[in-house]
Amino acid sequence: MPSPVAIVLGAVEFTLIASGAVLLWKRVLSPAARGPRAPSPLPVWEAPLSEFLQFTLLVVGCSFTLTVVALPLAKSLGLRGDAVTVFGGAAAQLGMLTGALLSSVTHKRVTDATSPSTPGVVVSGIGTFLITLPLVAITAKSSELIVQAAGLPLDNQDLIGMFARAGAGWLLAVMITLALIVAPLTEELVFRAGVFRYLRTRIPRPLALLLPALFFGALHVNWKTLSGLASLPPLVVLAVIFSLAYERTGRIGTPIVAHALFNLNTVLLVLSGVVT
Repeated sequence: MPSPVAIVLGAVEFTLIASGAVLLWKRVLSPAARGPRAPSPLPVWEAPLSEFLQFTLLVVGCSFTLTVVALPLAKSLGLRGDAVTVFGGAAAQLGMLTGALLSSVTHKRVTDATSPSTPGVVVSGIGTFLITLPLVAITAKSSELIVQAAGLPLDNQDLIGMFARAGAGWLLAVMITLALIVAPLTEELVFRAGVFRYLRTRIPRPLALLLPALFFGALHVNWKTLSGLASLPPLVVLAVIFSLAYERTGRIGTPIVAHALFNLNTVLLVLSGVVT
């Protein structure tokens, strides 16, 4: 039988999804919302291909380097099992963030007009988060049915299982910090302020929205065991919405806030037992 906390959070989740559906209609799908819109305030990243490649190499290279250093260090510290995985994941995320920041120091245009500390980003981030919920919920259920029909594993992402097993110690605290702060900041700076912003004026817009979303979603799947495979389509939808929100507001703070709220929502559902 579900615990009282799980029942309350389930009711809150239903309310959030319903609120998101109303907001989705009013701000996106209604005839009034589909009228002419002002041009995007997001400036074009007028950089040569060499600059974008340098950005990519810094992100990938720093992430790989810190991961290679972190894994043997974790074992030398006596960490085992999930703790080693979390330690390596933290190193990979911090490496990506380091690469993005180094690129912004070298080429300031990477982060022009993308400050997360702009008034209004909290409100727009909350709105973006709410709009994602009904779309992600529908996509997730459809994806589960397709994966099940294909006879493929329906296992959740490895990270969800680790949250459920973490207990109340330091490992849980580290994982929450990564999920609510490090991952939203890192992944939005890389995939939205980096990859999407560069591609949006150079290739057809649907591809510019889809390609970073596919990379983003693929990072959350264990391709050896196919754990989290069903989460790939909803994560792609999530990433596309974040890119659209970034483009519409011109501020990277909007998807950063939305991403953090989405992760917080997922963590609470997992820890309460609503999601298993």
